[in-house]
Amino acid sequence: MGERDDPHGVFGALMSGYDRLTRRLTRRLGTVSDAQDVMQDTWLKLARAQDVQDISSPGAYVGQVAENLAIDRLRAQGVRERYFTTAEFHDRPADLPSAERIVDFRQRVARLEAIIADLPARQRQVFLMHKFDGLSHSDIATRLGISRSAVEKLIMKALAQCRDGLGDLLDDL
Repeated sequence: MGERDDPHGVFGALMSGYDRLTRRLTRRLGTVSDAQDVMQDTWLKLARAQDVQDISSPGAYVGQVAENLAIDRLRAQGVRERYFTTAEFHDRPADLPSAERIVDFRQRVARLEAIIADLPARQRQVFLMHKFDGLSHSDIATRLGISRSAVEKLIMKALAQCRDGLGDLLDDL
């Protein structure tokens, strides 16, 4: 069933409640851009979902899907902030790395980000869900509707590409 065939279903609910839901997500996420990204992700998730025409309360369903995706986005931002921001240790100046070490670290992170960005879309999605969102293989398989074995293979391939891409930088650790 296409989006045009669904005036009173989830796509109709998404379109009729778009502005209201985007405003709510903007308040929750802090930026219009993030809210619009979540709305786009919501549409994609609904487009991939099975049996959405049988949902008795499409508006509530769309709102819950968007809310869950917003929560996932906030969690991912928290993880990124926790691991990828420069920490300030005013009480331990002796432990601060040298300027060269900081530059080296930033180069490694930049290269890793580029490698991850170049992964195939599904492989990148699974890798980030596992490594940065902390989801188990089973949770990822359930969320994406794929087998646990497929999740494991995608993660192994992504790790291999990261290892290969960082090759010479890993030897210096």
